[in-house]
Amino acid sequence: MQYLRTIEKQTFDEERALYHIMDTHVKDCVFAGEADGESVLKETRHILVDHCQFSLRYPLWHAQTFELRHSSLDTLTRAPIWYSHHGVIDDCHIEGIKILRECSDIEVKHCHIDSPEFGWQCQNITLQESEIHSEYMMLHSDHVDIDHLTFSGKYSFQYMHDLHISNSVLDTKDAFWHSEDITVEDSVLKGEYLAWFSKGLTLIRCKIIGTQPFCYCEDLTLIDCEMVDTDLAFEYSSVNATIRGHVDSIKNPKSGTIEVDSVGELIYEDAIMPVEGKVVIR
Repeated sequence: MQYLRTIEKQTFDEERALYHIMDTHVKDCVFAGEADGESVLKETRHILVDHCQFSLRYPLWHAQTFELRHSSLDTLTRAPIWYSHHGVIDDCHIEGIKILRECSDIEVKHCHIDSPEFGWQCQNITLQESEIHSEYMMLHSDHVDIDHLTFSGKYSFQYMHDLHISNSVLDTKDAFWHSEDITVEDSVLKGEYLAWFSKGLTLIRCKIIGTQPFCYCEDLTLIDCEMVDTDLAFEYSSVNATIRGHVDSIKNPKSGTIEVDSVGELIYEDAIMPVEGKVVIR
């Protein structure tokens, strides 16, 4: 892609140093210094930021049609990308807290990201071949597609709509709470209290690890999944599941059918609502 202007091998530290630049390739630049200026690339249009280093707050706000490639954003780069649209973030190392807020049409790939509150209130986000650590991952976001993600954190994918995950490893807690229309394929999900209060969650060929998964779920589907160290599963959930192997215990499924090779304990007691779910041992 051609750009009308190139800014190369310079250092910027003043506030709004490159405000509203357009059709520009920013290459091998450093955004840091004594002035400690904010919003260095605010309101930019059609830019490529390549092999740059950031150590200033709020660098890419209100950006339209941008590429951020082969760059690093350290812990001083707070809230680095907000209110921005139509972007690519490729091969970057990002440690700035609160990256991606109210953004749309963003592709993230080949990145290492350590950012609490990653991806809040975003739409049309693609994550590929990346490693992310985040306490609250993608809260209140919609239309997200994830492939080959290694994730660690706690309260991930809550209050989301239309999420697809494949070929990923999620080491998380309280994932998918109150989320709707989620599909996870060929992935490992490790954590406690998985997917409570979710609606329309489908897991296909997944490995689920951890205590008390899938409680208070509506329209839950498991297809050819494995459950390891999972006890008190499916309480008050409407579920149809085919499970390979053993489940430690199943408690008070609300409705549907659960097919499994073996169950350590099947619990129907102390229910506060009618529980009519069936468990079929193969």
